[in-house]
Amino acid sequence: MPLKRIAHAELSVEPIDANFSLKDKIYDSLKQAISSMNIYADDAKLRLDERRLSEKLEISRTPVREALARLEQEGLVHIVPRRGVYIVRKTKQEILEMILVWAALESMAARLISENATDEEIASLRKLFTTFKGEEVRGHIDEYSETNIQFHQAILKLSCCDLLWKMAENLFIHMRSIRARTISEEDRADRSIIDHMHIIEALEARDTELAERLVREHTLNLGTHIKKHVDYLD
Repeated sequence: MPLKRIAHAELSVEPIDANFSLKDKIYDSLKQAISSMNIYADDAKLRLDERRLSEKLEISRTPVREALARLEQEGLVHIVPRRGVYIVRKTKQEILEMILVWAALESMAARLISENATDEEIASLRKLFTTFKGEEVRGHIDEYSETNIQFHQAILKLSCCDLLWKMAENLFIHMRSIRARTISEEDRADRSIIDHMHIIEALEARDTELAERLVREHTLNLGTHIKKHVDYLD
């Protein structure tokens, strides 16, 4: 069955309500839009137009420029004098390093969940996948891709460790995008949902060591896939 892909390659921002802190709202809006975009898609539009952004946000260009400068300090965009502003895409080696760090953070989150989360909180992970069975994963690859991202976010949030969450947040835009880009490659979607079910079972059983190992291996397998099959990052 051919995989259905829906492109989400252009930055999508909403008008800003001027009644709130304008600078923070602009920054948050742009960061959220970038984080929601698949920046590793073939058709991703990485160049940002200040004028167009100010029109979409319904504000002047000066605060947009200030927000972009703040995003550049965080490494999310790169401002090239006289050429424009570009969303940053990482190299293959940089992505592989991010995956190593993510594996460490998420596996620790799994340990904390198995030790501290309630049964109801762990059960919420299983509910994410109730609509996906067998071939339905391949037939609804875009919906599954988003659920896949939600699962990994939920693992981090259920750890109830704010510092862990903040550290992972700096990697999230790239991890989210590379997961979305690669989920339809090879048989990753099928293996992904099997891995998720095994992780949930380990958490339900409060098997701390197994849950931690399965989460770490699941993320490291993404790195192995990228090493072998991905040649579009450089």
